[in-house]
Amino acid sequence: MDATIGKFVDSVSGFFSGTASGSGDEFPLCDADIISGCEKELAEAQKGQDEGHKKECIMRLSWALVHSKTPADIQRGIAMLEASVVSDSSPMKLREKLYLLAVGYYRSGDYSRSRDYIERCLEVEPEWRQAQTLKTAIEDRIVKDGVIGVGIAVTAVGIVAGIAAALVRRG
Repeated sequence: MDATIGKFVDSVSGFFSGTASGSGDEFPLCDADIISGCEKELAEAQKGQDEGHKKECIMRLSWALVHSKTPADIQRGIAMLEASVVSDSSPMKLREKLYLLAVGYYRSGDYSRSRDYIERCLEVEPEWRQAQTLKTAIEDRIVKDGVIGVGIAVTAVGIVAGIAAALVRRG
């Protein structure tokens, strides 16, 4: 009996922590060494005159940052991408930046903003499978968070009702 209760508690805690179905997300992760290498590459590129190379280095660093394990790095990557997305006229570069912004916001937990960016990305390239997969993951996460929110609300109401019933019995 205790083992059954333990499994139930573990499954509920896994559901609320987002680990019930495996890992948190399917995106590759970058460690500090990769980010540091991209930062050094960008610093070197900024010494030169080749604007195209600088933009490529910024994109690589932005990619690494939004795929970081560290929330501060993710936010830095988002800020870099938002600053550069307005200046890009190439549909291919715009598509990639919008996608990376969607990844960054997804990984930071802002699913509605992530959905907005992935929808803009799919306006540029409707058949891009990687973006379609991310959109599905975002929508699944929004639904899951809604279910968790309802579960928390129901639990809170149950606790308040239990306390009120106990007080009524006492009084």
